[in-house]
Amino acid sequence: MKRSLLAFLTIAFVLLLSACGTSEEGSSDNAENNDGDAEEEQSLFEELQEEGATVATSGTLIAATYYPEGSDELTGYDVEVMREIGERLDIDISFEEIGVDGMLPALKNGRVDMVANDFEITEERKRDFAFSEPYKYSFTSIIVREEDMSGIETFEDIPGKVHGGGATTTHSQLAEELGAELKTYNNVTNDVYLRDVENGRTDFIINDYYLQKLAVEALPDIDVQIHPDIKFNEAEVAVVLPKDAEELKQKVDEAMNEMREDGTLKELSEKFYNADVSQPPEEDIPSMDELDL
Repeated sequence: MKRSLLAFLTIAFVLLLSACGTSEEGSSDNAENNDGDAEEEQSLFEELQEEGATVATSGTLIAATYYPEGSDELTGYDVEVMREIGERLDIDISFEEIGVDGMLPALKNGRVDMVANDFEITEERKRDFAFSEPYKYSFTSIIVREEDMSGIETFEDIPGKVHGGGATTTHSQLAEELGAELKTYNNVTNDVYLRDVENGRTDFIINDYYLQKLAVEALPDIDVQIHPDIKFNEAEVAVVLPKDAEELKQKVDEAMNEMREDGTLKELSEKFYNADVSQPPEEDIPSMDELDL
């Protein structure tokens, strides 16, 4: 009887020690896991500093991201802004050329770390992505044929016309809302867009004013023009970031604001756009809501 009781107490004591040991180890493991999670939450920016960042861009958009004639060196306002940010944040920046319709999906699935391709900040995009402070302020215009303005005098003439652009861009969406038919392209150069307007395959292109101005000036042999009477919707262009990348956004914003204050953005924008696009336009530009459509 005494032996049975002694054996029972011994087993119980061993089990108690085992339970205590398991609890402590579990707490230790949990603490390590929590520390690991904390490190992981803080590691995105540090990871980019160590391994470099891949930035999605098209390489086909004159002034923003393109190859000058006869050169194999990618440049442009957006490209050089990102390179400068990389210098200031000690991040090695590389670019992956992707069609505009594939850029945001590539950011969402982790194929790229940031996007720089003249992307406007919109409420719809802000649901899925974060944006840096703006590095460009602009507004919207339309390109039409030189000889007859494509038969477009006002927005009322747009229904039934053919618009050229990327399938998922805000400009194509707007054209469709205005009643236009859509012809979509996958990462083609400016001359392809403009030639199609000239030869009647399309009638107009909605896009950023400064981009259109530079494209028309760069391709003077193509008979198109920016519509003189249709300007609307001020826009802010920024770097697109992963939605939860708070530390990365903070660092990019700090660099962007420094570049605005020390004149770097102004210098780069005047180099590529012959205008200071780092500040909002002085011209009074109506919004779509203010237009009588």
